[in-house]
Amino acid sequence: MFQIMQICATQNCLRAIANRSYCTPVVNIFDRNVKRLQRERAAKSADVELYDYIKEEVGYRISDRIFDVKRVFTNAVDLGASRGYVTNHVLGETVKRLTAVDLSPSMLAHVKGTPGLDFSVREMDEEKFDFDPASLDLVVSSLSLHWVNDLPACFRAVNKALKPDGVFIGAMFGGETLYELRSSLHLAEQERRGGLSPHLSPFTQIRDVGMLLNRSNFTMLTIDTDEIVVGFPSMFELMWDLKGMAESNAAFNRPLHISRETLMAAAAIYKDMYGKDDGVTATFQIIYFVGWKPCPSQPKPLPRGSADVSLKDLGKLMDPKHVSDKK
Repeated sequence: MFQIMQICATQNCLRAIANRSYCTPVVNIFDRNVKRLQRERAAKSADVELYDYIKEEVGYRISDRIFDVKRVFTNAVDLGASRGYVTNHVLGETVKRLTAVDLSPSMLAHVKGTPGLDFSVREMDEEKFDFDPASLDLVVSSLSLHWVNDLPACFRAVNKALKPDGVFIGAMFGGETLYELRSSLHLAEQERRGGLSPHLSPFTQIRDVGMLLNRSNFTMLTIDTDEIVVGFPSMFELMWDLKGMAESNAAFNRPLHISRETLMAAAAIYKDMYGKDDGVTATFQIIYFVGWKPCPSQPKPLPRGSADVSLKDLGKLMDPKHVSDKK
């Protein structure tokens, strides 16, 4: 029976993690061993490249953002590298040395890099990010952090490993990801079973990412969001692709199966509510973020009260008559 990717039903869990005291015990939602096995299975599939379309596109966009930073990085890490969706687009002229780390060794075996790029691979759980303090000047992560149980600890570990003025560039699935599948399953289970099963997990909202980064000592934050809409013949092809992406359910309390009756009802609801002439669509919301480790050389805001123009006078400054009078 298909395992279903966990989709966000509520963001309250993540907000609670972001606001909690650091001494509060972490409640593990995801089984990291199951996630490793899912990635291993996907990596060993003969047609694994067929399911790369979302992660390949986002990885390319992340690498493009690296090029936007006008500097050469001497030591970088691709956190949750998977099959090298970022590493395979990074140029040696921009990054001198790059280490691709992932939970799955079979995924790392697919990393190819680019000509001239000095890269290596290292098996490492994203939750156990372990590099020497102040040893990196760039950390990138593309679509892997949504399976991390303790994001604040992960972000703090990244911040600790970065040099002053080092940068953390990443992308995560946002809370609106696969809202079509989420609502279809909700309605089908309520109709057929009179309740909801825990197929769903908390994805983050854009405001939560900023809060987590800020609490982890990152500064000069840049956060934006985008949506990628993909068409499928039906809900079942979407579910099959999620399995091929290694994005199946990995929660400790996940149900072992979904009844055929519920699946057929969900597929009918999906088609009725979100169907097109040639099938259905699925939305993937991507949250991109950039955070910098503080450094004395970074730009600082001017002191309060140092402005010599009042905001209420901005209209006058833009008035052509006012400008001509000053001349």
